[in-house]
Amino acid sequence: MLFEIAIGDAYGAGLEYVHSEIVTAHNNLSGYVKHPRHPLPAGWYTDDTQMSIAVAEAMLCGVPWTRELLAAKFVEVFKRDPREGYAPGFYQFLCEIHDADEFLARIRPDSDKSGAAMRATPIGLLPDLAQVIESCTLQAKLTHDTPDGTNAAVAAAVATHYLAYGLGPKHEVGRFVAERVPGRWDEPWEGRVKLKGWMSVRAAITALQRNDRMSDLLRHCIAFGGDVDTVAAIAMGAACCCREIEPDVPEVLADGLEDRTYGKRYLRELDQQFQSLFPDLRIVN
Repeated sequence: MLFEIAIGDAYGAGLEYVHSEIVTAHNNLSGYVKHPRHPLPAGWYTDDTQMSIAVAEAMLCGVPWTRELLAAKFVEVFKRDPREGYAPGFYQFLCEIHDADEFLARIRPDSDKSGAAMRATPIGLLPDLAQVIESCTLQAKLTHDTPDGTNAAVAAAVATHYLAYGLGPKHEVGRFVAERVPGRWDEPWEGRVKLKGWMSVRAAITALQRNDRMSDLLRHCIAFGGDVDTVAAIAMGAACCCREIEPDVPEVLADGLEDRTYGKRYLRELDQQFQSLFPDLRIVN
């Protein structure tokens, strides 16, 4: 799951908010591309994956799920591996603070953008839907305590849960989410994806419903244009757990993903831990 999130994130990072001509020229899964304006090297993931790592580590550490735990993980994971990709204000905030107490004292959780949704996918692995909703709501409100910000995160987690536990056919995931989370999650998304969290999640759900192979799913996510690294991170993380979607990620993308300290080998280790914790699910492909 973390491995697939990172592939979607890193592939999309080179193509987010670029001209449609650039997307058309490079959205062929032949390899990662460097963004024409951003400093991040090709094949490196962004905040979407890093914050998903923080959530995953919090889930795996075996202590109560609290605001304090999550704040501590957000700070720890950023401090040990600072990287570009965060919203400028939040990046500066993380650079300035030192611990969970300072995070909680200074954060202004009034955003309705995609930050809480992009890190929500691992929470969908929890076996009880009510627990998924409760746990995701808590993590979302830490930074996105707005109706749209929180609902987008919960929708991403619920969609993942639906697919991972095979609660119905893939083409009905949007309907399932819409019946449980406020929002028009069952309406297909068309066109460019902007910064609002609900936009990324609706686009991800649309792509999940329309594609049966991860390769096609990834291309579809990028073809929307706009905030495509977030769309792809959410969709790819959910897709890896769905038995209706063939796990055919091209080797060039698996091999080309960054392999530094917290790169692909570390992501694979987290996925193996999740597989051990949830042995009946398809998490490691």
